[in-house]
Amino acid sequence: MDAHIQVRNLNAFYRKEQALKAVTLEIPRQQITVIMGPSGCGKTTLLKSFNRFVELTDGARVYGQVLIDGEDIYAPDVDVTEIRKKTGLLAQRPYPLPMSIYDNVAYGLRIHRMSRKGRTLDEKVRHYLEIAGLWEEVKDRLHSPAIGLSIGQQQRLCLARGLAVEPEVLLGDEPTSALDPISAQHIEARLLELKQTYSVVLVTHILRQARRLADYVIFMYLGEVVEHGPARQVLENPRQARTRAYLEGQF
Repeated sequence: MDAHIQVRNLNAFYRKEQALKAVTLEIPRQQITVIMGPSGCGKTTLLKSFNRFVELTDGARVYGQVLIDGEDIYAPDVDVTEIRKKTGLLAQRPYPLPMSIYDNVAYGLRIHRMSRKGRTLDEKVRHYLEIAGLWEEVKDRLHSPAIGLSIGQQQRLCLARGLAVEPEVLLGDEPTSALDPISAQHIEARLLELKQTYSVVLVTHILRQARRLADYVIFMYLGEVVEHGPARQVLENPRQARTRAYLEGQF
């Protein structure tokens, strides 16, 4: 397996509570990796350790290594801004910036001074809205407030905004949980297309979604990685009793 992310003996604490316990695994490149497990098992903590968002919580501490392309993102000399630029995040609920649709996509391009490279800013905004499957729906109201979009459109706008800064890894923390079924289908379709270019890591509690999307699966329970491997192996022929019990709906 060509590993894009390598996790080595990763532990995370929220004050005295241990959320991750000696996690060691690898995330494959240009595949969709799904992290699943019951509520409170550490799924989101693991996901947000990949962009160093865990440490934004008061009292949070992380020990161990996370390597992206061989670089330890927790090394003392690492530029955290660059790490977060490399790892885009789709949250459970979309959070468009309080500005126009156009400016939401252009924001990161301007901040990172990427609008000077290659295509014009207008061309880049259109490009990323097209990738997110939103261009045809908004092309005639680009300068309208983003808050006027439906929640499903807002999530696709946040996807376009995240992709505009050219990350290598796309993280999704239950990115369809707040969406109606049609909007969720739009996001799933985009993710299946995007794995041709990006490594995608998703947290989901929906087994049907994991079966539809996953190439690789990580099953967690009480802060530990119980099992991980190719999706067909884990979902159809799990090796661990706890994985089997979860898939059968026992907890």
